[in-house]
Amino acid sequence: MSSPKISILTTTTLFPNSLQPSHGIFVETRLRRLLEDGKVQAHLLAPVAWVPPGLLNPEQRKLRAIPDFERRNGVAAEHPRYVVIPKVGMNLTPHTLYRAMRRRLARLLDSGLRIDLIDAHYFYPDGVAAAWLGQAFNLPVVITARGTDINLIPEYPRPRRLILKAAQSAAALITVCQALKDELVEMAVPAAKITVLRNGVDLQAFQPKDRTALRAKLGVSGFVLASVGLLIERKGHHLVIEAIRHVPDARLLIAGSGPDRQQLEDLCARLGVTDRVRFLGSLDQNALCDVYNCADALVLASSREGWANVLLEAMACGTPVLGSAVWGTPEVIASPQAGLLLQSRDAKGIVAGIAQLRHALPQRADTRRYAEQFGWQATTDGQVALFQSVLKQHSASR
Repeated sequence: MSSPKISILTTTTLFPNSLQPSHGIFVETRLRRLLEDGKVQAHLLAPVAWVPPGLLNPEQRKLRAIPDFERRNGVAAEHPRYVVIPKVGMNLTPHTLYRAMRRRLARLLDSGLRIDLIDAHYFYPDGVAAAWLGQAFNLPVVITARGTDINLIPEYPRPRRLILKAAQSAAALITVCQALKDELVEMAVPAAKITVLRNGVDLQAFQPKDRTALRAKLGVSGFVLASVGLLIERKGHHLVIEAIRHVPDARLLIAGSGPDRQQLEDLCARLGVTDRVRFLGSLDQNALCDVYNCADALVLASSREGWANVLLEAMACGTPVLGSAVWGTPEVIASPQAGLLLQSRDAKGIVAGIAQLRHALPQRADTRRYAEQFGWQATTDGQVALFQSVLKQHSASR
């Protein structure tokens, strides 16, 4: 007789919903792949921020239309509301998030839902609140660190203390790259408690297509660069714009939305490159695949990254990448077939990187083959093995 499936409660504020289909899609992808393997079943707590009426901005007002419950790809998704107060939210949010999830989890358990462990994504505030949940309900907690939750937020004293306490109480930790594990170890978290499980790439969703047809469809020609991600300073879109000023035959496609769009458009106007830069807004995976296929190279000029999914997505489409040598990015761009690491994170470094890449542009088929080693199965197997180990230890301790 086969063993019963491990029943997990995935908790995260980074997860797609009916109103935000691309929000935290990297978390959904990993969970979906895990469930497809057949050894795990999941229920999802994906809380949604609730900002008091007098402090609402238009984007926050839209969040109120997200339903309290929905089902995505066969997963039951609960969206309890947690209070967020602008400007003081960093210190307050773990507590409001915990209270919202605690009420909902108590209700789920009372209804008969079986939960074996809590699978939390993003360390702060999500992982901190999940650690408190685990203590309240005597459930083991596994927290996944993904990027700025470890390479930025711990610069603030109170969040750092709460992150370290959550790491101490959690049964196990996952990082999406070795660099994040190294940082946690530097913060005095035991290395033996941390498992590195990198993200994979959906090799079906992202694959080579007819570039000629797609370029005609998007109306681009010549040497095309792509820059993909939130329109915020940390992603470095402004550096790519500054760089193409010095690459006169280059066109740039920018995919993503965010608060810096107007600043970036103004920068294009000041530098005289408006006619060579196109802002595409937020795109779903199908449209992103088209952009990657149209591009000759993707440039990711971030100052901080955990494991940047856009790098593997581009490579799966046969598009080589240029990336700043930060955190997990050197672990992704580890071969000439993948692309190149930038020597410096500035316009000059990007211009030099573009020239070097163009001088020895890898074959797109070779770049695709490089990406094919990053399928999801190894990550799924690692999660199942870790969950089984955690449950065995938890059972023994009880």
